[in-house]
Amino acid sequence: MPLERILVALALLLFSVVFPRTGAGTSDAPEGVPRCGDGATAGALGAGDPYFPRYGNGGYDVQHYDLAIRYAPASNVLRGIATIEALATQELSCFSLDLNGLRVGSVEVDGLAAEWSRTTQDLKITPAQPLADGAPFTVEVRYRGVPRPFVLPGTTIPSGFIHTSDGFIVAGEPESAATWFPVNDHPTDPATYSFRVTVPAGLQVVANGVRERVASNGDRRTHVWQVREPMASYLATVDVGEFRLRFDETGSGVPLIDAVHRDLGHRVDDALARQPAILSFLESRFGTYPFESVGAIVTHSRKLGFALETQTRPIYPRWYFPGAVPVIVHELAHQWFGDLVAVERWQHIWLNEGFATYAEWLWSEDRGQGTTRERLRDTFDGIPAEHPFWRVVVGDPGPDDLFHDAVYTRGAMTLQALREEVGNVAFFDTLRAWNETNAFGTGTTEEFIALAEQESGQQLDELFDAWLFTPRRPPASAVSGSTEP
Repeated sequence: MPLERILVALALLLFSVVFPRTGAGTSDAPEGVPRCGDGATAGALGAGDPYFPRYGNGGYDVQHYDLAIRYAPASNVLRGIATIEALATQELSCFSLDLNGLRVGSVEVDGLAAEWSRTTQDLKITPAQPLADGAPFTVEVRYRGVPRPFVLPGTTIPSGFIHTSDGFIVAGEPESAATWFPVNDHPTDPATYSFRVTVPAGLQVVANGVRERVASNGDRRTHVWQVREPMASYLATVDVGEFRLRFDETGSGVPLIDAVHRDLGHRVDDALARQPAILSFLESRFGTYPFESVGAIVTHSRKLGFALETQTRPIYPRWYFPGAVPVIVHELAHQWFGDLVAVERWQHIWLNEGFATYAEWLWSEDRGQGTTRERLRDTFDGIPAEHPFWRVVVGDPGPDDLFHDAVYTRGAMTLQALREEVGNVAFFDTLRAWNETNAFGTGTTEEFIALAEQESGQQLDELFDAWLFTPRRPPASAVSGSTEP
């Protein structure tokens, strides 16, 4: 997500809605108190992220989400059946899913009716029989309602499920999915997805992955999309509207699927035509593109205030175009840094944003628009030592500064400083090894530092302390190195 489009630090606000009791055997339990049998083992409320303690849940590992959705644009009502395949990672007599603002009709676990209760953020489920550690199980949740987006603090900018004039778009970070389906909403629990979305016949549906089929049923059509590689929940998107879908492929044979709203005409064509070249360039630096398809979603809605690296198909607002090439580089770089390798905890966000920003620098360098070394020096010299920019601890910025400019720009500066210290060979070997070692998993800053030291044979604590963990500008000597040719 490009920082310059975020107007304030992102700490998503949840709507304080108390959900009425629905269905027999359910109640509104006090916030933070799971409803479990006496002496039972409860899945944790939260994935253990210190920045966002209630994001995600513990006790199970989701394998696959099958989301059958019917959407009525006129009323903005979404009806869904979420079928979730998971493995218990401990003995479970109850567990939770994240779900905001939608009413639950029924819950089943392994085909049997389950007790459930709601708090503002959580759907707490008690199956008819406890689940054994390591046991596979299936949850079916039927739900409906008008999805409510999150809001960026201090603004009216929506995030998550966003209603548009002819449908909706989904984009948000660090939490998004819980606005439109029940989910374990944290990057540490990626899963594969099936989307079966039924909408009026005049509308198109675009999502992550590949489109398998479109089936007609009277005045409605069901669009089926599949995601076969694991995906963090905040990267999941389904978008409905008057899109023009274009099916092509890159030079290396990767399916290229673009969805552009009809209102935008051809103003986006030139920038999107650069995607194969951008992808080829990024592969030369980071390794083979990791997913089964690639492309873009460009919305006409003025409500979207940022671009986002939704897996395989980043979403962009209209106002980036026609000069959108740098942001396309940024979002496609995230397919490696952020999507293929997710953050273990949100404090490590520079591993996403610093790397995607540095990819922009690499692209500019390759196009003869100044070297990355010059970019480091110019940026360093252009920000006075007393500027608040330098007070952000990039390696642990805190939730209010998660998307601060420093996380992006000082993160990229850190990578250039590393490149100058260890040389081109060790630097790019480190980036490729990072993606190979952590593919479809997560990573931390400490793990990246250890890998850089392993690949370079150097002790790098001083460099990373100066750039990532010190709330002041590094000494001028930190930018006096040179990059080997």
